[in-house]
Amino acid sequence: VVSCILRNIKFDVQSYNSFIDLQDKLHNNICRRRTLCSMGTHDYDLVHGPITYEAHPPKDIKFTALKQTQEMDCVQLFDVLKDDLKLKKYLDIIKDKPRYPVFYDSKRTVLSLPPIINSDTTKISMDTKNVFIEVTGTDLKKCKIVLAILACHFSEHCQGDSQFKVEPVEVVYEHGKVETQVEPTLESDTFEVDM
Repeated sequence: VVSCILRNIKFDVQSYNSFIDLQDKLHNNICRRRTLCSMGTHDYDLVHGPITYEAHPPKDIKFTALKQTQEMDCVQLFDVLKDDLKLKKYLDIIKDKPRYPVFYDSKRTVLSLPPIINSDTTKISMDTKNVFIEVTGTDLKKCKIVLAILACHFSEHCQGDSQFKVEPVEVVYEHGKVETQVEPTLESDTFEVDM
């Protein structure tokens, strides 16, 4: 998991659609159709930290998914999404797993069910002022690259002192011992090429 926050963003129709399109292009290319990593974007003003990344049986995860009108557990949700032309191709990534990955905020509001769908509760809109971006996956290098691309491309739409600024987020991992990682680092590489 890597994540960041963009503050004081100002979307217009073109930049908002571009933000969504870029996510789709990244999902299909560098993320290898969401099998290596996937991203979720949320209206940060609707999120209550701290945020946790957990795994639970599909029946135990209940939320209103993006573009849905009612709360469902993941078994019900997958039954609905199997007919969705855009999302049905990703269901097999986690469908047969005993537990599904899920992001919760401190009020136990579901933010997303990676790599499938975000929650309708924290969805971004044209009125969103602060964006929380989370990227999860099995390839940390690709997760970092995707986060940097999204953050850098859209930090230009932040207003005032926030323009071109990306707020890093500290992620605390618990693998027996506690480890922390702060991303994005936005490192650069220098290399030489022939003319």
